[in-house]
Amino acid sequence: MINSRHFTLLAFLLISFTNFFAQNPSADNMSVDLELINPSSEINNGIARVVVQGGLPPYQYKWSNVSTPLFASESVGLIEGMKHTVTISDAKGHTVLKTFTIPAKSITEIFNSKVQPAVDVLGAILFWDAFATLGIYDPVVYTSHKDIPLPKQDGNKDVKFLVKKWLAAEGSQVKEGALIALLENDRHLEFPVYAPADGTLEHVTKEGAVISRLPETGSFKAPLLAIIELPFSQPLLHPNGDIKTNTIPFIVIWLILGSIFFTLRLKFVNIRGFRHSLDLARGKYDDPNAPGTITHFQAMATAVSATVGLGNIAGVAVAISLGGAGATFWMFLAGFFGMSLKFAECTLGVKYRFINEEGRIFGGPMNYLRYGLEKRNLKRLGKFLAILFAVLGVGASFGGGNMLQSNQAFKIVSEQIPFLQGQGFWFGVGFALLVGAVIIGGIKSIAKVTAKVVPIMAIFYVLGCLVVIGYHIEYLGGAFLAIVDGAFSAEALKGGFIGVLIIGLQRAAFSSEAGVGSAAIAHSAAKTNNPIADGFTSLVEPFIDTMLVCTMTALVLIFTGMHQITGGIGGVELTADAFGSVVSWFPSVLAVAVFLFAFSTMVSWSYYGMRSWTYLFGRSKKIELIYKIMYLVFVVLGASVSLGAVLSFADMMILAMSFPNIIGLYIMAPEINADMKIYWKKLKDGKLYINPKFIKAED
Repeated sequence: MINSRHFTLLAFLLISFTNFFAQNPSADNMSVDLELINPSSEINNGIARVVVQGGLPPYQYKWSNVSTPLFASESVGLIEGMKHTVTISDAKGHTVLKTFTIPAKSITEIFNSKVQPAVDVLGAILFWDAFATLGIYDPVVYTSHKDIPLPKQDGNKDVKFLVKKWLAAEGSQVKEGALIALLENDRHLEFPVYAPADGTLEHVTKEGAVISRLPETGSFKAPLLAIIELPFSQPLLHPNGDIKTNTIPFIVIWLILGSIFFTLRLKFVNIRGFRHSLDLARGKYDDPNAPGTITHFQAMATAVSATVGLGNIAGVAVAISLGGAGATFWMFLAGFFGMSLKFAECTLGVKYRFINEEGRIFGGPMNYLRYGLEKRNLKRLGKFLAILFAVLGVGASFGGGNMLQSNQAFKIVSEQIPFLQGQGFWFGVGFALLVGAVIIGGIKSIAKVTAKVVPIMAIFYVLGCLVVIGYHIEYLGGAFLAIVDGAFSAEALKGGFIGVLIIGLQRAAFSSEAGVGSAAIAHSAAKTNNPIADGFTSLVEPFIDTMLVCTMTALVLIFTGMHQITGGIGGVELTADAFGSVVSWFPSVLAVAVFLFAFSTMVSWSYYGMRSWTYLFGRSKKIELIYKIMYLVFVVLGASVSLGAVLSFADMMILAMSFPNIIGLYIMAPEINADMKIYWKKLKDGKLYINPKFIKAED
């Protein structure tokens, strides 16, 4: 029998074991708690923290946010009001899945979370990869080696590191996670370096050397600490462990195929007609008695002002940092083919315009889609495409053509003028008054302003770029070799050949707006008796926008080594740093250029949106005034409120405009070609009107 003393001892042991296991859960009883933080009313800054009890460390955290590493127990920059997931795994393979939503506090956060699903749907259509879906190619990016770059430190790109000691010998076999080196930064803080994969270690930087994350001047490649040769090719991974893929977006293929088709169909009109295009822009064939309200040059300046914007600075910087120097080559080539697509749409924009009794002009893709297709017994299709284009045009004008511009202009200007920080509303009000002073006067007022602003801002920006390039002129040959080499033999780390190709083509397509149809609205107001003439005038636009301004931005980034900087820094900031690396006050010059680019883009897009609006709701001046007032309200909103998903959606609408537009252009291609042949014959026979002042000058 168990006596009382034994019973007491047994009870004590039982209670002790119970308390122990209660306080120390077993590896089979892993519990996970989530801490959700919404630090402010700003959008997309939600934080989620994981606290794990039990299980067997080390833990792995698989976040739905691709930019959060597997080892991170905290994820930042999350969208409030939307569902996210994290899967926690321990060393024994036990997993716990947590689905969570960070509560939205402000109206902007709630609105942002409601619009994001629409962005995802539209993005799925625009960026759908038909080739990968059909199994034509493998979109997964593979690599045979792992680069070991220098660690990032507090967002500082130019911090220098001393390679203090190699702990793994050259040529040795290393395991993932093994400590391989010790570094020391310029503040004498020690940084351990771990192997990112299993494989053979190759030292790139010798022990005792000092290196920076920026390339040495003239090398055009960021220095590496080491390389690990993998035993077999492996997929590249996002920080959260998802496999990286290179997609070939449908919208890019749609635009590029349209550009190539019209270049071939019109027998390289972009080359044959370039000289005549310059003559038209100079005013040689301006007939003051021709129908219309603005000159060829003013129409071109208005169209260029809408496309030469933040995409040429911020967009190119992001493209070059992702695709490397090689993306410049494909961007330039896409701009070349885009010239022919601009020719086609601007020709039809003038041909199918409507001029009322008051002399007010209504033109653009809405007209040629509606009436051009009706001529071919496609009335229903024409009506549908015209309405779709107009709806997209209104949305695009409020978003990508307006709010995005005022938002980014405020950010960079407030960085240079600190007292403006936090004063987005008042900046927006001032900006709206400035824009309103121009757009209230209609296309004549817009054309007069853009005709003056566009040449000034383009020359201003290009001269700044030339100063930076001239500072490093001895590396000109090396820079162009880096561009060509990067275009055809891109490193896997940068996404492979297809990745670089698509990034370059995508930037050009987004930048020049060739195929979008927006420029056709500006050109429809031109004074001319020959619609084809404005097709020729428009040839210059992708040349200026993409082949000149975008290429200049890319060269500045390449010459200064900024094209090697990835992650953690915005596009405008990259370009500003590139300018500042040569002349300390150059970022201020860039801020002025950004302000002018944003202003001119907003002015031109107000006209594009207004013509889309009047097509939908009527041509009265009251209808136009309602749109203009709404447009100015959106200028203030863009500068004062963070609307991430809204801006993304509206920006995508610009690209979506190309769907109805290019369908119509394909159908009317024979008509464009026939009109061009007639015009060429008139030009060769000397039957075109020539402005008398040019005849005197030639005499």
